[in-house]
Formats: sequence, structure tokens, C-alpha cells
Amino acid sequence: MTETNEARLKRMAMRSWRRGTKEMDLILGPYADAHLAAMADDRLRLYDTLLDENDQDLLPWVLGQVAPPAPLAELIGDIGVYARQRLARGA
Repeated sequence: MTETNEARLKRMAMRSWRRGTKEMDLILGPYADAHLAAMADDRLRLYDTLLDENDQDLLPWVLGQVAPPAPLAELIGDIGVYARQRLARGA
């Protein structure tokens, strides 16, 4: 059975908001809300791959404490920039 685009976006948004750690919920949830609907299919596939990563690995990547795997580096960088901008705005 093939997943519809609407179901895919809902699944990815839910997985972004319900990560297992509050820190990653607050980073990926707002990012997903702001960006998923406009992402190209290849970027959505990459984001879906990122959602399979462990929060204990993701957080240091997003915070710039540890270099992310090369295939995810650009996406992780974008997420980090978005998270820092939100924090600076107090949102």
C-alpha cells in the first residue's frame, strides 16, 4: 500500500514532535511545521531518514558539537540555523 503525500507529511510531523526527548521535540517539531509542506521530494526523503536517527546523536549534530554524517550535514545545518533563529526571537 502506498502512502499518500498528505499521510506522509502528517506522519513526519508527528514523528518530529514526538521524538522521545523534549529537546528534539522542540527543535524538530517547529522546523517540521514550518518546512515540511514546501520541501521537495528528495529533501523529504532525506528528512525521513533523519527521523530514524537517535536523539542522542541528533542533538549534538544540531548543536554543532559533533559533525553529522555527510549526507545529513546540509539538512542538519538548516535545522540548527532555524532553531537558533527561533531561540533568538523568543518564539
